Amino acid sequence: MSKEKKASGDTLKRVLVLIRSQLPLLVLSLVFAVITVITTLYTPVLIGNAIDHIIAAGKVDFEAIRPILVKLLIVVGIMAVSGWIMGMLNNKIAYRVVCDLRERVYSHLQVLPLSYLDSHPNGDTLSRVVTDIDQLSDGLLMGFSQLFTGVVTIVATLGFMVSIHVQIALLVVVLTPVSLFVAAFIAKRTYSFFRAQSLVRAEMTSLVEELVGNQRVVTAFGYEERAKSRFTDVNHRLQGVSIKAIFFSSLTNPCTRFVNGLVYAGVGVFGAFLALGGGAAAITVGQLSCFLSYANQYTKPFNEISSVITELQNALASAKRVFELLDEPEQTPDAENARVLTDAEGNVVLSHVAFSYVPEHPLLKDVNLSVKPGQRIAIVGPTGCGKTTLINLLMRFYDVKGGSISVDGTDVRDMTRASLRANIGMVLQETWLKSGTIAENIAYVKPDATIEEIEAAAKASHAHNFIRRMKEGYQTVIAEDGGNLSQGQKQLLCIARVMLCLPPMLILDEATSSIDTRTEVKIQSAFHKMMQGRTSFIVAHRLSTIREADVILVMKDGDIIEQGTHEELLEAGGFYSKLYHSKDAQEA
Repeated sequence: MSKEKKASGDTLKRVLVLIRSQLPLLVLSLVFAVITVITTLYTPVLIGNAIDHIIAAGKVDFEAIRPILVKLLIVVGIMAVSGWIMGMLNNKIAYRVVCDLRERVYSHLQVLPLSYLDSHPNGDTLSRVVTDIDQLSDGLLMGFSQLFTGVVTIVATLGFMVSIHVQIALLVVVLTPVSLFVAAFIAKRTYSFFRAQSLVRAEMTSLVEELVGNQRVVTAFGYEERAKSRFTDVNHRLQGVSIKAIFFSSLTNPCTRFVNGLVYAGVGVFGAFLALGGGAAAITVGQLSCFLSYANQYTKPFNEISSVITELQNALASAKRVFELLDEPEQTPDAENARVLTDAEGNVVLSHVAFSYVPEHPLLKDVNLSVKPGQRIAIVGPTGCGKTTLINLLMRFYDVKGGSISVDGTDVRDMTRASLRANIGMVLQETWLKSGTIAENIAYVKPDATIEEIEAAAKASHAHNFIRRMKEGYQTVIAEDGGNLSQGQKQLLCIARVMLCLPPMLILDEATSSIDTRTEVKIQSAFHKMMQGRTSFIVAHRLSTIREADVILVMKDGDIIEQGTHEELLEAGGFYSKLYHSKDAQEA
């Protein structure tokens, strides 16, 4: 068995496990499928009986036909109602399964390590959560709607045909497997094309998100033509694999229809000879009419099932990508006896910390640091020296590869992530705001905050003035990621968000990088007040903003090469002194 075939089989098994949770509705749907098929197949019997009462011109037994027509109306009514109920049940099953799967996928995303999200394009992940699950939904809907009725129709029709005429029924049974062989042959070759289609579709989603989300940069650097070229390349590749997938899958239906046409013609010719020949194997015109209808009914499900198989190949290719995401290992769970950190004092100790994103390229090698409660620690150094990495380790976005980090005497790996992060307020250089009102964004970490508390936080961050000038004030709705605000305004709102909750420890990673000099002076004053009595870590490129820090850590190539106060480091005349007096530092 090929790897691809085995993977397809494993994916199908997992899809069936998902469907198993809807077993009661599944059984009910099957019951109504049987009712629909039986009534559908009983209709030709009634029509055949009516035909047999039409002997010749002027010789019609209306008394015998009348009750048959009444019965036919009742049967057709039952068929319509049962078909509608079956369709409704199938919709419920498919959408419940998809809803549960989406919730599982999104819940899994919340416990994936940041290393996964950092190493996979957002567009690819988005495509798995939205597009691929939609493709699976479409496949399930078609599968339930046609697979059930198709299988039941084949079995029931065969039974009806045998009861009418065994020889003709055998002819149909002998010819039908050719249709199945053709469908199976084509289906095997479509899976790989649909798999390739899913991958290129995810690449396109990622590219569009990248280009549209950064349109200002694209325009500013005159990247439009190259952006169009990249999009055209991916679009043409998607067109190519899609055409191949659709072409091969579309061969299934006409090929099986051709075989089924041969079956129908064979029944007609053979049955006509039997009807004319008389004898023990004779068949009436009404029975032949009924049999031709059954031959058509019998072969029709094979066409439908072949279409279902094609759609299922697409669905399984998409499902495989979803399951790949679900199979990604979760971050190391909190220990069962993990400490819940409350009211942290802010005593932080780094002991022989080592870390690397890639094993072959160590970043932090042997970092040691002891921070007392309430101290302000500034971290400086050239780009790529490990400043942000150190912050990621403090927040437990990543875990250390060697050594330990402890808060208030407890290793951070022995306390819950949620409680650790609840005790740390963070303002990043990269701002993030959700679509909603300004008040909702400030109250993001404290949803029950009063408007007075929100306004106080905004005043402390010097955001109140620009908010007040907006038409709706604090109820102004901002676009996704604050698209209708300046970068400085967005950063002020992020600062206000932290000032609202005021946790025991603070991390300020280039928190004033997008704010004008005049406002920065005010913010620094607010920060100074906010940091009183709180352990604070300040990452800054502007060395003028960290002069009052209790301890300045100077990092280079993953090591802390100097530490001390601003004055002590200047006196030492080392790397910090050169950095401070350099032209770049003065301009900053």
